[in-house]
Amino acid sequence: MFYQLYEMNHAALQPFRVYADAVRFFYSNPLNPLSRTPWGRSVAAAAELFERTTRRYGKPEFGIVSTEIDGKEVPVVEKTVWSRPFCNLLHFEKHGPRGHSEPKLLMVAPISGHYATLLRGTVEAMLPHADVYITDWVDARMVPLAKGHFDLDDYIEYVIEMLHVLGEGTHVMAVCQPSVPVFAASALMEARGDRFAPASMVLMGGPIDTRSNPTAVNKLAEAHGIEWFRDNVIMQVPWPHPGFMREVYPGFLQLSGFMSMNLDRHIIAHKDFFMHLVKDDGDSAEKHREFYDEYLAVMDLTAEFYLQTVETVFIEHRLPLGRMMHRAEPVDPSAIRNVALMTVEGENDDISGLGQTKAAHRLATNIPDHMREHYMQKKVGHYGVFNGSRFRAEIVPRIVDFITANSGRKRAASRPRLVSSTR
Repeated sequence: MFYQLYEMNHAALQPFRVYADAVRFFYSNPLNPLSRTPWGRSVAAAAELFERTTRRYGKPEFGIVSTEIDGKEVPVVEKTVWSRPFCNLLHFEKHGPRGHSEPKLLMVAPISGHYATLLRGTVEAMLPHADVYITDWVDARMVPLAKGHFDLDDYIEYVIEMLHVLGEGTHVMAVCQPSVPVFAASALMEARGDRFAPASMVLMGGPIDTRSNPTAVNKLAEAHGIEWFRDNVIMQVPWPHPGFMREVYPGFLQLSGFMSMNLDRHIIAHKDFFMHLVKDDGDSAEKHREFYDEYLAVMDLTAEFYLQTVETVFIEHRLPLGRMMHRAEPVDPSAIRNVALMTVEGENDDISGLGQTKAAHRLATNIPDHMREHYMQKKVGHYGVFNGSRFRAEIVPRIVDFITANSGRKRAASRPRLVSSTR
């Protein structure tokens, strides 16, 4: 019912948003003399602030049209190369030198509220060095019930399917939440003797073992049983969305949780945005728009995926305890022998605490020492692990070196584990 009330409130405010937009246009029009006065700019700023804080933000575009390789600008074309009801695999195809000789990199974006475009900066940083693909997850409220369900087991199968599509020697990068399914997929593929297992995996700020240095997010999950989450955050998609009646963890509910963690910072940011508009500081105002156009665009998660992830990763810690299953098949990290492993953490990460990602090395006991690396980036929080100036200057070169060192390496012979044909 709460989702329906949210939709009704959004619809009720639509006439006011239209009016506010008209007021903003009138008082910011250069033909209007009032637009050059502090009073006129204040009215326009207030109208824009109201419209922006009450609108629903749609899915952003990647908008990557070129990259620079060896000092030359190379055109980039975004293409969908694989598709399932809950995910599209995007390829950033480069039309220039080295495009087909570079290592393939599958970038797995998180399903944690924001769209894959949150990794735009990550994609841009890796494009000069790799043939980049990324998972573009679909908003659950846009998927009809007839398309079936999607849970953590399906997520793992999607990753395995994509690695098969991309072929041997593919490298995979998991940012935050997908560290667990990517790690699990690699273990399963190695245990099966699958030749399409990735050449290397880079896990960045992921919750491999949330018992290590638990954060507020981890403590919240442990303090409540899975039934609490089922009763308090799972809702049905209202009409007229395509996913009508699908049970989801709504994006707007996730967004309220994101913002409540740093509410004072967001209030100050919007106050500053108002003052930038009044002072006619267009550059600063545009930076605010760019950030919040991305940050406030959220998607719904399927209830089954959300609940299974919370229970498996954050409450019962099945992966580090050796109890994680994929359908009827055990996930055994010790089966990983040929997949090189790099973990990256941020010193000030308040979502995935220090040690949570590094725990992957402790679990994957049979990876040779020369095929593993851990790096902790100082003075960055969670988002600094995969975006920002320190990411580009200090983390990216290490990732590139690691991928290069593990490209073209012959896989050691492995014995596939027998699994039931009825699985």
